[in-house]
Amino acid sequence: MRTALWLMALAACGGDDSMQLPIDAPPGSFDGPPDGMSDGSGAAEWQSEPAVVGGAIQETAVVAVGEQVFVMGGFNAQIGVVPDVRIFDAASDAWSNGIALPRSMHHLNAAVVDGTIYIVGGMTGTNFAPQGDALSWDPSTDIGSWTPRTAMPANLRGAAVTGAIGTTIYVAGGLASGGAASSVLSAYDTLTDTWNTALPPLPTAVDHGCGGVIDGKLYVIGGRAGGIGTIKTTVYEYTPGGAWVEKTPLPTGRGGTACAVHEGTIVVIGGEGNAAAASGVFPNVEQYDAATDTWRTLPPMRTPRHGTGAAVVNGVLYVPGGATTQAFGAVDTHESLAL
Repeated sequence: MRTALWLMALAACGGDDSMQLPIDAPPGSFDGPPDGMSDGSGAAEWQSEPAVVGGAIQETAVVAVGEQVFVMGGFNAQIGVVPDVRIFDAASDAWSNGIALPRSMHHLNAAVVDGTIYIVGGMTGTNFAPQGDALSWDPSTDIGSWTPRTAMPANLRGAAVTGAIGTTIYVAGGLASGGAASSVLSAYDTLTDTWNTALPPLPTAVDHGCGGVIDGKLYVIGGRAGGIGTIKTTVYEYTPGGAWVEKTPLPTGRGGTACAVHEGTIVVIGGEGNAAAASGVFPNVEQYDAATDTWRTLPPMRTPRHGTGAAVVNGVLYVPGGATTQAFGAVDTHESLAL
């Protein structure tokens, strides 16, 4: 059983303040659980999972549909871009291969609406050329291939924060042409196959951030402003039809993070830009509660990584692949944390 007992106790008591790490605690620090349980090193809380099928991969898109985690596109260990779709089944604890993307891409913007996976932009090549490709695939019914959709009409970009509110997918910020961070907000309507580009931009340009949707609101967390050394701590909330609102900052600023939504919270995992580590990679795992606009610290990663994604299935957080060194350094490591 993956669930760490002390984490279950935390959830049961609603996250008692005496169990939380202060927001201004040093990066990577963790007080640990009660006496007699894990020492807080992350070794007991994080669990090893079967290595990613097909080998090392980074700069992927990761989503969950049902009890399956989908890992799409990315760079392999030879810094080659691949079209691969790799599927981890949490119930059987096994990997398989899915329908490959029509072309090799990385830094994909992806979301799920009613069990269908959507790709809404991304990047190609080692020159990080932004593309507006839009695709859909329902793993339960689409056997042969991905379905082309109306491409992003303008402000093409990858490495954006993507989230679905109802049947509309929002794409916030991202990495645009020439490696510039974007502040653009676009929306793709999956029912009408149309785009809305007349939306309020982010207060500042952000790429390589992460986030998610909670209670009909899109959150954009951390990221950077066009370079690994320009990491950000900002957290923005957007309600459709309204304006962006700045929220409590991310305790540890970083880019290239993974995010996953779980029961009204967003878990922010790993990232790069860590000047205090030779690898440049952060082990930090921090959880944002949207209802209270507060943060708490979770056990640090067993294997610090950036350039990956994350998904929650049945209360377990999965983080497949990524890179253990800043920039390139893909691995097939796959680990999980019971929330």
